[in-house]
This record gives sequence, structure tokens and C-alpha cells, in this order.
Amino acid sequence: MALMERVAMLLRANVNDMIDRAEDPEKMLKQLLLDMENQLLQVKTQVAIAIADQHLLEKKQQEQVDGAANWRGKAELAVKKGEDELARLALERALSHEEMAAGFAHQVSEQTAEAEGLRTTYVKLQGKLKETQAQCEMLVAQHRRAKMAGRATKAQQTIEGSTVRGAKSAVLGRFKARIQSAEAENHAGRVLLEGESLEDKFTKLERDGKVEQLLDELKQKHGRLLQAG
Repeated sequence: MALMERVAMLLRANVNDMIDRAEDPEKMLKQLLLDMENQLLQVKTQVAIAIADQHLLEKKQQEQVDGAANWRGKAELAVKKGEDELARLALERALSHEEMAAGFAHQVSEQTAEAEGLRTTYVKLQGKLKETQAQCEMLVAQHRRAKMAGRATKAQQTIEGSTVRGAKSAVLGRFKARIQSAEAENHAGRVLLEGESLEDKFTKLERDGKVEQLLDELKQKHGRLLQAG
């Protein structure tokens, strides 16, 4: 009964629900298949035993049927010879064998039903095992793909994050250096040259324009980087 209860539980098992509750789905699926294979082997053994017992009971039943027929034949012979008392004794033996044969026939019927039930259970469990094996292979593949996709996404996010941040920092650093250099030149010109010629004034205007151009470029680049991020 314990064996059949375990088999019934396996036959009712919902693989998807079990996966949802499992901390390690692949390990759980492997254990489930192992349990089903073990139960299948035990049921197969029980089927073989049940069939062997059925054949043994059928053999015993046939022995009793043959015994009854033999004693009935002896009773007929005794009647022909006028030995009524011997005929009575032979008929009593024949009836005894027939009663035993009837008892074995009942046992054969019950044993046959049990063997058929076990055989049916074996076939169902065998089918469930094949179905579960195919389902487990598919689910394990899905689970592995999901894990790999998660790792790839995480790695990509890490790479992209560091790359974008690095690119932004590098661009900002270069423009900052260029602006600081231009401002330094502009300041030095103002300090060193108190009196400016016409050429100096135009040079200053050009330098100031260069600074403004660099600043505009920096702002535009920075804005694009922010939009891309």
C-alpha cells in the first residue's frame, strides 16, 4: 500500500508547481526523475511477482481439476465393477478436489485483478516518467537559458555603465582642460599687456570667441551624452 501511495503521488505530481516552489529547480527535477525511476522499478518487480503468483495459483487450480476428473473416472470404473462402496469413496475424493479447485479459482480471479491493476499502474507510471523526462529536459533548458541571459544582461549593464561613464568623464576632462588653457591665455594677455594695439584687441576678441566656441561645444557634447545615457 505504501508503494502504491507513493506512485499515486508521483502520478499526480505537477512539475510546474514543484518548480515554482523549488530553490534549485534543476536539482529538484533530477530528484523527481530519480524517484519516479525507483518507483517504476519497484512496481515492475511487484508486477512480476503478482504474475508469478497468478500462474502458481492457476497451476494449483488445474491440479485440483485434474484430481477431481481422475477420481470421477475411478468412481465410474468402480460402478462398472459393481463396487458401489469404492465408487462412493472415489466420488468423495472427487468432490474434495472440486472444492479445492473452486477455492483456487477464486484466488486466481483476485490475483489476476491485482496483477492487471499493477500492470496498469506500471504502464501509467512509465508513460508519466517519459512525459516528465521530456518536460524536465525542456524546463531545465529554459532555466539555463534564463540564467545565462540574466548573467549576460548583468555583464552588459556593467560594461556599458563603466564605458559610458568613462567616455563622459574623458570628454568632459578634455573640454575642461581646453577651456582652462584658453582662459589662462586670456588672463595672461590681460595682465601682461596694459596697452593693447588694434591687433591685440582683435587677437583678444578671437581668443574670447574661441573660449565661447569651446564652451558651446562642451555644452552640446554634454547634452548629447546625457540624452544617450
